[in-house]
This record gives sequence, structure tokens and C-alpha cells, in this order.
Amino acid sequence: MGIFKTLSKAAAYGTVAGAGGWALYTRKSNFVPLSPSDHIYNTTFYARNNPERNPATADLCVRRVPLSEIKPEYLEKEGKLVEKFCAGVWGGLGYAYQRQYLEKKYRDADTEEQLWDTKALLDSEYPVGTQITDHFEVLTKTPESIIVRCGDSPRKMEVRPSDGLFEMRAEILKDEGVAEFQLKSVFYQGLGKATGAPMPAHIEFLHRQYTKLWMETAVSNVTR
Repeated sequence: MGIFKTLSKAAAYGTVAGAGGWALYTRKSNFVPLSPSDHIYNTTFYARNNPERNPATADLCVRRVPLSEIKPEYLEKEGKLVEKFCAGVWGGLGYAYQRQYLEKKYRDADTEEQLWDTKALLDSEYPVGTQITDHFEVLTKTPESIIVRCGDSPRKMEVRPSDGLFEMRAEILKDEGVAEFQLKSVFYQGLGKATGAPMPAHIEFLHRQYTKLWMETAVSNVTR
């Protein structure tokens, strides 16, 4: 359950400015229900890594931005917007605390080829197989979506006690004049039969605050 402890610390760090300022800063990011039929539940990764079909803690954060506020070069090439949105998650200030925490624990000769430094995180195009700070690995990539596995080191390919999928999505809605950004998380116990959801209520709350922080810093990477 180490990931949840880390999320708790990072979320508390990100909300230290105070509830009022935090609510104002994240007011444009909204959580909506994640459908039980969502495609993420139908991936081979979810089926393989959650063999007992244990209950999951899931959320979906959505943020819409007018196309006029998006950097035009990210709208010209198919797939570039989601790459830069993804880069903003990992290379932005929202992930800085967790990145530094993981770097101190896990960066060594065996993980040196992974993405660790801010510049590398911001410059990467995140192809399938990219490993991020010994805690995330890109599983799928389309022109609108990048899904990573989380919960433990990507060097542990087997079913894990704590596991999860995290999707970053950026869709250009020309008819509405906006870009829609999504951060989707699904956490579950992979190994053994679980009797309940993997996150207690207070950790789930903090995780959502952390997700809002990631959303804001990721969006700032693609806007003027």
C-alpha cells in the first residue's frame, strides 16, 4: 500500500496553501462518475493484473479549455496535445514532490534509463514501454490517450498486491471550440482476494486533491 501513503503525503503537500485558495485554483477541474462499462475496465491489462476482479477505487477528473488558449503548435499535429499534456503531468510542479521522493529511493544503475529529470519528462513523447521514475510504465498510446500502469516498479511485471491504471486523455472538440482533458485512475488489489476497495475514504479524498493538482499543472504546460 506504499503508493497510497505517498499519495497522501503529496496531496497534503499540494494543498498546504489553504482550502479557500485551493478551491479557487482548482475550480475548473471537476470529477464525474466513471461508468462501469468504461473502456479501461475492458483492457487486457486490467483483466490480467486483477485476476480476482477485486473492487476498485476509480475516479475521473475533467477540465475543458478554450482552443484559443491552447498553444497552436500542439493543435497542428495529431497526438501532440496528449503528449504535452502527459509531459505536463510528469514534468510539472504537481509531480515534483513525488518524483523527488521516488528518486531518492529508487534511482540507481538499474533504473537510470528511466525518465527522472524534469527536462526528460517534459521532452518525452511517451511511447509504449516508457518507464517513469520506477513507478509508472506506458502501456498504450493513441492520438488522444496515454495509459500507464502504476502501483509499483515497472520491473515487477507480475500480479502485484497494489496495482492500478492511470489514463491521460486530451481530445480536441472543434465544434465546441474546446479541448477536453481527462485524468482517469483505477486502483485495485491485484494479488489475492480483496474484501473491499483498496483506498479508505480519507485517502481517496486526498488522492482527488492530488489529481486536481496534476490537472492544473498539466494544463499549464499546453496553454499560452
